[in-house]
Amino acid sequence: MKIFVTRLIPDRGINLLKEKGYEVVVNPQDWPLTKAELIAVLAEGRYDAVLCDLDHKIDAEVMDAARPSVKIFANYAVGFDNIDVKGAIERGIAVTNTPGVLTDTVAEHTFALLLAIAHRVAEADRFTRAGKYKGWTPTLFLGTDVSKKRLGVVGLGRIGSRVAHHAARGFDMRVIYYDVKRNEEFEKEVGAEFRAEVDDIFREADFVSLHVPLSPETRQLVDGRRLSLMKKTAYLINTSRGPVVDEKALVAALQNGTIRGAALDVYENEPALAPGLADLENVILTPHIASATEETRQTMSELAAQNIIEGLEGRTPPNLVKIQ
Repeated sequence: MKIFVTRLIPDRGINLLKEKGYEVVVNPQDWPLTKAELIAVLAEGRYDAVLCDLDHKIDAEVMDAARPSVKIFANYAVGFDNIDVKGAIERGIAVTNTPGVLTDTVAEHTFALLLAIAHRVAEADRFTRAGKYKGWTPTLFLGTDVSKKRLGVVGLGRIGSRVAHHAARGFDMRVIYYDVKRNEEFEKEVGAEFRAEVDDIFREADFVSLHVPLSPETRQLVDGRRLSLMKKTAYLINTSRGPVVDEKALVAALQNGTIRGAALDVYENEPALAPGLADLENVILTPHIASATEETRQTMSELAAQNIIEGLEGRTPPNLVKIQ
């Protein structure tokens, strides 16, 4: 069996594949292949499986270049909006992802961003490093308390529910949430309140945290209109998918004082940023690293490899993606 890995990933997954006797070919570049390069590699290599990542679009052309040998595309991510799942199923190709293993890590990063933007940590760090700190003053970098404030969670999946749990139990925050499905058991567990309309989250929350998958329904879910619903003292946190937010509208809202601040780990046209976003002081930007701990990324590599092993040995992969 022959496996192609589109990016260098932590070694445990690679080692698992090699221990099974598979030939593993890893893209030696630490940046994505172009579509033409990927097609050429797959057409020439006759691979049985591809361990891919979000930076590589797996569409009909790529799949057809990989046929007839490829049996599985194992995504090194929770999301799979980079893969034409319907097209893969039509071609008899399995698609898998790596859910669950990064829940706590992404939730931690979400809260790191929330605390950092509320307490103006990044601004204060830049100020101090620039040699501008001349001594304590009562009004220097006044931020916002997090405790007892209202957190609005949009999307109560694994990560969203974990963020809500941290907020309620760790910071005594009042949690309100929107999801396509109400979770009354979770409401009882943490005292969360359901909102049937997503607009109500934006109107009521002091902090809005996004945790939805990217779909036609969620693309630009956060647009100029919804940003205008938010309190002028509110903050937006996004660790889900970049295109969920209309980035140009967000820049305008931050410039005009429509909202107080934002913290982002993902971007609408990643890795590019909307013009003006990087110039703003009231935003924190991290480079899609919410799951970037040694422990989590190693576990993700193992899970992606295990999905491949199970699929190639004729069993159902543990994280097979299905069309709803």
